[in-house]
Amino acid sequence: MSPLPSPSAGRLGGPPSIPGLVRTRVRAAVRRPARLTPEETAGRALILRLVSLLLQYPDSELTSARTELTTVVEALPASPAAEYLARFTDWFAAQDPEVLERHYVEMFDLRRKSSLYLTYYLHGDTRRRGMALLTLNQRYKAAGWDTDGGELPDHLPVVLEFAALVGPGGGEAPLRQHRRGLELIHQALTDADSSYRHVLAALLTLLPPPTDADRAAVARLVAEGPPNEEVGLDPYGTYGDGEFAPPGTFVPPAAAASTCVPPAPTSRTEGPR
Repeated sequence: MSPLPSPSAGRLGGPPSIPGLVRTRVRAAVRRPARLTPEETAGRALILRLVSLLLQYPDSELTSARTELTTVVEALPASPAAEYLARFTDWFAAQDPEVLERHYVEMFDLRRKSSLYLTYYLHGDTRRRGMALLTLNQRYKAAGWDTDGGELPDHLPVVLEFAALVGPGGGEAPLRQHRRGLELIHQALTDADSSYRHVLAALLTLLPPPTDADRAAVARLVAEGPPNEEVGLDPYGTYGDGEFAPPGTFVPPAAAASTCVPPAPTSRTEGPR
């Protein structure tokens, strides 16, 4: 394949049809995405759903669908995101399922710098992370979206599914807020020479380019790690009305009627250890 531009660049074309396989599981913004046509919005949602799916644990259901997944990715309109995903599915389709399982656990369960729990990078092991989890869950409920409690609300596949369902504005706001964490995950996967780096790169092409402040913050995270606190974390729903809320905390509007979705993927961890 030809060399790709930076994952921070690129746009989507119109979407292909979405086969039944693409299942629904589930930075402070520099700027929001430009106004998109309905076709562009649908294509963006498909990319987000594919990224969500490919970042889930490679269980038997997922690995048995690799041929169809490859077909879906090959049918995407030409874009940097589509080419990154093609690079990943080429690798994904060629691996033994047991190798995939071991690699996934090593990359996402055993390494702090590539954990998929986004609030960890912003708040670390502090009490503010509990409030951030509660706030994110409130955002989902305010949009009428019920994750069914199968996974923590900051698990990246869950955040991606919310973004795909709600759209580029409010739906993608959590991704923009946690862009620095996404950059760190991408860098850690690149350093580990993991093919999952292509999936993160595809996602980053959909977000605003990083600022100098973003790059400096990621460098600090690499050098120092996330914030730490010498106290235990309470469950994420126990912080009342914002006792530990950071500045700019999302205040949800009145909750919409709940829309049930299939449960999020089964987790083998509750966050980085």
